[in-house]
Amino acid sequence: MSKTLYIVIGATASGKTSFAIELARQLKTEIVSADSRQIFKEMNIGVARPSEDELKAVKHHLIATWSIHENYNVARYEKEAMSIIAELFSYYDDVVLCGGSGMYVNAVINGIDDMPDTPVELRSQLNNELNTLGLEVLLQELKAKDEKYYTEVDKQNPRRVLRALEVIRQTGKPFSSFRTEEKVKRNFDIKIIGLQRSRQELINRINKRVDEMFDAGLLEEVRSLVPFKSVPALSTVGYRELFDYFDGKISVNQASELIKIHTRQYAKRQMTWFRKTDNVEWKML
Repeated sequence: MSKTLYIVIGATASGKTSFAIELARQLKTEIVSADSRQIFKEMNIGVARPSEDELKAVKHHLIATWSIHENYNVARYEKEAMSIIAELFSYYDDVVLCGGSGMYVNAVINGIDDMPDTPVELRSQLNNELNTLGLEVLLQELKAKDEKYYTEVDKQNPRRVLRALEVIRQTGKPFSSFRTEEKVKRNFDIKIIGLQRSRQELINRINKRVDEMFDAGLLEEVRSLVPFKSVPALSTVGYRELFDYFDGKISVNQASELIKIHTRQYAKRQMTWFRKTDNVEWKML
């Protein structure tokens, strides 16, 4: 009997977690996360990690399994996720993958190019440059050294830019030269379900979620991570705005509004990515 991986995608706050849990219950199976931030132990409220009740309702994999201090990337994710999926298929005919990290989802669907590892020191150096010089300076370096990838990269996503520059500085070769983009053939069927909300409803859900994060203790969570704010994993929405608050650059109300704005922008970029994905069955919620 053929095996099927059900992949639930969509923008942040679109309702992927609850949809995936209900689907996994119907299929009597487990969920593998495809979220590049929920995988970190130290990040909980700010990444909208599934609640304890949700985690108990259906067994989840790759949630809070790595530390922000470890060098985790999409290549490691692909190996880890595929190993877990293979093991789950020995018990179940169906498995659910759920997440909004487009590169993680794509790695499971199509495989990933073999990229060179880079030293932790180089990653730290680049992240310090991001914090001191700003993203625009690093983008100009990327443009000068690899214009092909510069035209493709999400220029508002520091992690993508930093990863490319890590490889370029480590090898002296363009990042794009390592991207063969050859698709692998998986030995299971793939069914992709994309979740959509109306624009206004998604905005309302994002705003409500951010308010709930503050009520749940987001300030305290981020305060505890201030000593590690230069760690690449923390250069993300919901954390970097509050680091600016703790640095005295903005007020807490300004930080809250910026988190809402930046989350909406991120949701738009997610949907731009996912709309390029083939064979998606879109569902309007």
